[in-house]
This record gives sequence, C-alpha cells and structure tokens, in this order.
Amino acid sequence: MSKPAFRFAVVNLGCKVNRVEADGFERLLVGRGGVPSGEADADLVIVNTCTVTGEAEKKTRKAVRHALSAGDGAEVIVTGCATEIDAATYEAMGDRVTVVPKAGMALYLEEGAFLSQLSQLSERRVGPSSSCHPGPAPGLFSSCHPEWSAEGAKSKDLAAFRPSDGRTRIGIKVQDGCDNACTYCIVHVARGRAVSRPADEVVSEAVALARAGVREIVLTGINLGSYDHGGHDLADLCRRLLAETADLHGADEPPCRFRIGSIEPMDVSMDFIGLLAEAEGRICRHLHLPLQSGSSRVLREMARPYDAEEYRQLVDYLRAMVPEIALTTDIIVGFPGETEDDFADTCALARHAAFGKIHVFPYSKREGTPAAARIDQVAPDVKASRAARLRALSDELGAADRAARAGTTEFALVERPGHATTESYHEAPVPEGAPVGRLVPAAM
Repeated sequence: MSKPAFRFAVVNLGCKVNRVEADGFERLLVGRGGVPSGEADADLVIVNTCTVTGEAEKKTRKAVRHALSAGDGAEVIVTGCATEIDAATYEAMGDRVTVVPKAGMALYLEEGAFLSQLSQLSERRVGPSSSCHPGPAPGLFSSCHPEWSAEGAKSKDLAAFRPSDGRTRIGIKVQDGCDNACTYCIVHVARGRAVSRPADEVVSEAVALARAGVREIVLTGINLGSYDHGGHDLADLCRRLLAETADLHGADEPPCRFRIGSIEPMDVSMDFIGLLAEAEGRICRHLHLPLQSGSSRVLREMARPYDAEEYRQLVDYLRAMVPEIALTTDIIVGFPGETEDDFADTCALARHAAFGKIHVFPYSKREGTPAAARIDQVAPDVKASRAARLRALSDELGAADRAARAGTTEFALVERPGHATTESYHEAPVPEGAPVGRLVPAAM
C-alpha cells in the first residue's frame, strides 16, 4: 500500500458557515492526496477562526497554540474571520504559522502551494496566489472557490464527498457577508458586504448531493435571508431547489429535504412563509430565528432592525400559517445596560414564542465594537445568573415543545445507528438497522 502524500487536520471554530467552508478545505485537501487525521499525527493543520466575540478570539488563539504543540513540526495554516481583523497576531504566534486570507484559501489549497512547505519545513511564509485577495467577496464565489463552480458541482468528487467526522447533514453556502452593523458584532467587518452566490451554482451543487444520496441539505449564509441574486430571493431559490431535486431519490424513500441554517426576523417574507407552508416538509418546518433580546429598548441599543412586538407578531403569523413549525433562537444576556426588567421581557417573549431551544450567550466584549466601549457593562455574576435562568427556561420550553408533538410522526435523518434528528430538530430513537444518512419515519 502506498504511503499517503500527507496527513491533515482541520480545526473549525464558529458558525455553520465556517463549518461549510471547513468541509470545503477538507474536500480540496483530499483531492490533493491528503488523508484526514488527528492534530497529533498531522503534517498540516488548518485552523478556521472565529472573531464574533472576545471569548471566541480567546478560543481561536488557544486553538492555534494547540495546533503548534500537538504535533511534531506540523505546518499550521490560520485563516478565517479572526485573521481578517488582526492577521499580525497570528503571524507572530510561531514560525510554522502561515496566515492565508479566507478569500484565497480555496485557490491556495487547490494549487497545492502548501505542499512545498510540507517537504521543506525551513521555507516560511508561502503566500496565496495573487489572483485572490482578501476583502469583499463579489466575484469570488467562482474564481476563488473552484469547488463552487457549476462544473465542480457536477464532479464525482463533490457528489461523493462526506465529512471525515461522519456527519450526514451537508451544508451549502449560498451567501456571505452582512450589511447590518449590530453594535455587539464585528462580523460585518471581517466578512464584508453581503453577496449572494449564483442560483445556478447552488442548484448544481444541491443536485449533485441529492444524486449522491444526501437526504438533508442545509442552506447557510452569514445573513442568509438577504439572499438576492439577479432579482431572485431566498424563496425563489428554494423553489428551484425543490423542483430540481424532486425526483432524485429511490422508489422506497422520500426526496431530499432542505433546512434553513438561520434567518433574521426581518428577512422572513410572506412569500417564504407561504412556501414553508406548502412544501410538505421538504423545507424543514423549523426556523432558527435569532431574537437576541426581548426588550425593545435593548434591541434599539443593539441596532437590531426590529422591536419586540414585531418579533412577536412574526412568531404568531408563522404559527398560524405553519402550525407544525418549530422555532429555535439565539439570545444574548447581560448586554451593556440590560436591567432585570429587560431580562424579564426577554423571558416573557421566549415563553410566548415557545422556542424548542434557546442558544444562550452571556455578552462578551468584542473590542472594536460600540457595545464594548460602553461604561454600563453588566457585572459577570449577574450575567452568569441570567444565563443560568434562561438555560433552565430553554430546557422547560424544549420539553414542552417535544411533549406537544407526542403522537405525531416526522421524517428524521439517521445520524448514527439508532439515533436520528427530526424535521422539528429533536433527537428521536429509530431502529438500529435504519441506514445512517436515510430519512425514516420517527414517532414523537
């Protein structure tokens, strides 16, 4: 048996978009002859970074230090949002570190520039090709991401690709960047202006995955609901995806389904809600709908483009139009100036929305944002208390949502033997013999 060209590990931090990008790095490295491994055995480690909060940056620096110490002389490529904000910090972390702008990563790996580093460890600072540059993404979906081209999407390698960690739910990145400027967030700086991927490319990739047997495809983006390419919005894109994958399944199984990774409340259109209602579960009747706070005053100070009453009305309309819908959310506790009354408003709105899951984030200062400069920071013990109380509420609401579905049946994606994830994003037991990666009926 021939020895593999090299072993590699991809360390991913942050959001679902980062996860999809990291999967793309893995696919390209395998195409160059690489074999996935743990960090300790890797010749090459890629750290895909996150910068959304101060805590995320601490985890990022820790991950780079771990990559440098885990193996014996492994090359470390650092990329992603944190390097867009402060590349120098990561360049200074060690002689084996190469910082590559995220806009150039795909081409850098595709051209194999890193291979000379693996064979000549003394040669430093091999940079990405000059044909890709950091900065706003327009034009880069094809030129700097060859795996996103229509031709690439039809290739056997893309269609057959499955992440090395065994995940059966596969993501497609359809949008990048953000035109909002929430006062706690710096992602709009790291990612640049909003840009949407051509629908033909998205459809080609989804068709390839469906033909390969992928049964759940997750649509992801930094601000997914802002998708707009050639006058076609997210609802239009979803209609095309449903139509062009409708017949790509076996006679004894349902067609693939699509899950919306996350969508901002102000971007949920009436047209999209209508599609959700009529798609019979092929667009999962589950939305991750970030709230961040249930206090209109706090939402204004966060520069969120809606208030608590508008969010409440959206939830009510969703539940009226799509009775089966499941809702999950993100909430920040302890935002500067948040009072106990503000927190009570958040809990009240969370109860009204009947979330199936709340992702609770104690506010973490991100230097360079307006919120970090405020003098009315909430004390750490107060933040911790509110976070614990909100997590307890999340558990209560999740159990209630699950109980409300008792006696119903949903298609569930088998993620590992005996365990599956339902359309409403609950875990459900399935027979041990149910094939991993298949959609099977599951009793709630």
